[in-house]
Amino acid sequence: MRQDKFTQRAQEALLEAQSQAEAYNHAQIEPEHLLLALLEQPDGVVPQIVLGLGRNPQQLVSQVNVALNNRSRVYGDSVQPGVSGALQRVLQAAQSEADGMHDDYVSAEHLFLALADKAGDGAQKLLAAAGISRDAILQALQSIRGSQRVTSQNPETTYQALTKYGRDLTELARKGKLDPVIGRDEEIRRVIQILSRRTKNNPVLIGEPGVGKTAIAEGLALRIVRGDVPTGLQDKRIVALDMGSLVAGAKFRGEF
Repeated sequence: MRQDKFTQRAQEALLEAQSQAEAYNHAQIEPEHLLLALLEQPDGVVPQIVLGLGRNPQQLVSQVNVALNNRSRVYGDSVQPGVSGALQRVLQAAQSEADGMHDDYVSAEHLFLALADKAGDGAQKLLAAAGISRDAILQALQSIRGSQRVTSQNPETTYQALTKYGRDLTELARKGKLDPVIGRDEEIRRVIQILSRRTKNNPVLIGEPGVGKTAIAEGLALRIVRGDVPTGLQDKRIVALDMGSLVAGAKFRGEF
């Protein structure tokens, strides 16, 4: 597979997997080495997914290290681990995951999905033992990247920006943390109608502070969670940007 079709984080994970295989004196780079590399990525999307599933990434790291310690080792000055057949299958599956999600690059989450889906491989068994499946990863990933596509080699910065500067209204609605919206059905229906257009589908809510513009967005989030929206809006994510936080770190307003 072409290296330029992987995101920066995915390439870093593959290089780290090779380093892990060398450190363990293993003859081949296995899916478990890649899983360890993904779990240990600083600010990586995979630890976020694991946390979102209610699991402890460091505990999973310990379990992977135990499994790697039990593998046979080879010794010699010129030992250079090669890519195992199992890892080749994982990489091919990751490409299929990217294609299925209409992404331009193979990213860390595609690798993680592939690791969880290759039944019988050591990494898949470790994830299954921790209660982590491909379907569970997809569900957790939805709250991190929503409907965004991987169109650059550094998409994780976009995910982190939304987490840092945004307020996920659909997630709050799902957790029951939004109050019911009363008397705004007509405005919410109009917003849904505009969003469902093929063109000119950007609704703009105009009004003085306090008249209820945010309430309309929250009402839409509540409807999405209830499934009371057209098919095109189902499972979509609404994120409210905190403009105060956005400009707080800028020297000049024009930076944003």
